[in-house]
Amino acid sequence: MTTILVTGGTGTLGRPVVERLRAAGHDVRVLSRRSPSYAVDLRDGTGLDAAMAGADVIVHCASSPRGGDEQAARHLIEAARRAGVGHLVYISIVGVDRVPLGYYKTKLAVERLIEESGLGWTVLRTTQFHDLVLQVLESSAKLPVMLLPSGVGDQPVEVGEVADRLAELAAAPPAGRVEDMGGPEVRTFPDLARAYLRASGKKRPLVPLRLAGKTYRAFRAGGHLAPEQAVGKGTFEEFLAGRFGRH
Repeated sequence: MTTILVTGGTGTLGRPVVERLRAAGHDVRVLSRRSPSYAVDLRDGTGLDAAMAGADVIVHCASSPRGGDEQAARHLIEAARRAGVGHLVYISIVGVDRVPLGYYKTKLAVERLIEESGLGWTVLRTTQFHDLVLQVLESSAKLPVMLLPSGVGDQPVEVGEVADRLAELAAAPPAGRVEDMGGPEVRTFPDLARAYLRASGKKRPLVPLRLAGKTYRAFRAGGHLAPEQAVGKGTFEEFLAGRFGRH
């Protein structure tokens, strides 16, 4: 039995990762600031040494678009070194080295910290989860018309499939940067929006919005996509059916 720490273990990805690891018989510690067993604040490292004692593997799912990820990674790496942890698994995003979005730059910086940490490590990059695409579309649908980025596609992947892959990687030896993982197909945003409208029963006109800047150009160029690694099976329509039921 392996002792595995999961940061962000109560989040969208972390929760199914924890479920899969426990189902496989591992001793899993869920790290969070409010955990009764492993109260940890990655931002300042509070509680990390106690949580890390005797651990074999870390699966690092915790992340915040509001900032602090690099500092959290430094604290995690330092504590892992002190505890002699043999393997750190990190979930990243396809395109962090091609799309100059601030959050992507931070994810890439964390990748580099992990690669240079001296620990055994594995990094998996995936395309966006179905949940994130739904959030974007729901936000756009709050207006009388849905404003959609012109010429931008997406390749959403089912979070449960990503959890399966992370659990598999956590139970294996360190593998470095593994192959990217993408959803089953690249879709245009109008196509995704129409699927959302059908599933939710809403009606909105779709209006393309052309934006400016390097980040938008990188998205238009498909820097966040991995069509050659379209290994996911679950479609956006199947995800929507689970959320809304079939219309």
